[in-house]
Amino acid sequence: MTANPLPVLAAHAAGWRDRPWPAGLEHQARRALLDWFAATLPGTLSPPATLLAAALADERGEGGAVCYVDGRRGGARHAALLNAVASHAVEFDDIHRDSGLHPGSPTIAAALAVAQAQGAGMDGLLRAMAAGYEVGGRVALAVQPSHYRHWHTTATVGTLAAATAAALLLDCDAARIGHAIALSATMAGGLQGAFRGEGMSKPLHPGHAAEAGVLAARAAAAGVTGAPDVLHGPAGFAAATSDSTGRWEDALEGLGERFVIGAITVKNHGCCGHIFPALDGLVALRAQRPFRPEEVESLQVAGYRATAEMCDRPVVASAEEARFSTQYCVAALLHLGAVRLDAFRPERLSDPALRAFMPKVSVSLAPELADAYPRRRAARLRLALADGTVLEHEQPIRKGDPEDPLTDAELDAKFHELAEPVLGAAAAEALRRAIREGGALPGLLVRDPRGAR
Repeated sequence: MTANPLPVLAAHAAGWRDRPWPAGLEHQARRALLDWFAATLPGTLSPPATLLAAALADERGEGGAVCYVDGRRGGARHAALLNAVASHAVEFDDIHRDSGLHPGSPTIAAALAVAQAQGAGMDGLLRAMAAGYEVGGRVALAVQPSHYRHWHTTATVGTLAAATAAALLLDCDAARIGHAIALSATMAGGLQGAFRGEGMSKPLHPGHAAEAGVLAARAAAAGVTGAPDVLHGPAGFAAATSDSTGRWEDALEGLGERFVIGAITVKNHGCCGHIFPALDGLVALRAQRPFRPEEVESLQVAGYRATAEMCDRPVVASAEEARFSTQYCVAALLHLGAVRLDAFRPERLSDPALRAFMPKVSVSLAPELADAYPRRRAARLRLALADGTVLEHEQPIRKGDPEDPLTDAELDAKFHELAEPVLGAAAAEALRRAIREGGALPGLLVRDPRGAR
């Protein structure tokens, strides 16, 4: 029978309270926080975050946690929920590639809300983030890849990551962190079917994960206990959501030596990450032989299972669907030069040129690429041009993956691109400097109407 992973993970998480920062890792945690704000701020301006903020305004409660959707303070659970929803809305949030988890959305939303409510400083927040990323990433590794057939990892495992971070900030010891993780495991949920079609469900997944994580941590801090075998037991989290009771030996390998928050993919496109290999491959093909969109006769994209099953959408009716359509994102890249926020504005979604191009793109499954998922996310492209030229390319990694990370300058540029339309240039730069160098937590942010579009 598998040894119990829960006390091992809880003890590791508790150690983040005072362990020395491994070389370079605090810098990586600050990068993660900066990237979270970059992804979150544009999401605060649009549904579903704005709709939920209005619907839940009477449930704000008292407290010092900042809800960045409406710019007001309140209870930590309220802020964690709404900020996490906003952070996932425009599909620019980070990824732990090897486990398929978007750790930042639920983990940082929960940790920042609790840290603000507790009056913690930047170091406490960053340590809680590192602990949450580690537990979340390791649990996700234990249940993947089969977990991802039906479950959204960010919704499910994200709950455990959020609970871990919140519990550390609430001064829980290892035993109570374990109870927080155990309690959160039975609160976790989030279905693939919620975002394979229409609707706004997907951003609600990390929102629920963040809120439930804070609830689990608060409960554990108050003495509520969880089931000790809930992760690996015969009726536990892994057994219920994957094809086994968990690959825990592999998942825990290198614990305390290699760190999830130091191996994060920072998104370089504003869409589903399963489309990135096709987009990056297309950039490589265009560098090899420049061409115009009107010269393209056809583009065949062969990818791994998630690309083929989730992102083969030849017809889209909303921005949410377009962000998961290889056909639309390829058309946007070639016609607009990039897949950023502008690509999903209403006038772009109805652009006849983009709509006319989409049928030229086909998506299929390459079994050998599927076998390498999730640690390798590749795509094979075959591009046929009107003059008879055929270009082929295999894109083995994505820009932003640990093997080809965004530089600090590139991440700063991404942050300013996404934050300035919300805050204005001066406030965005002040926030960037506070995150990069400061010792105090970010607090209330004032939107500058001169910076808004």
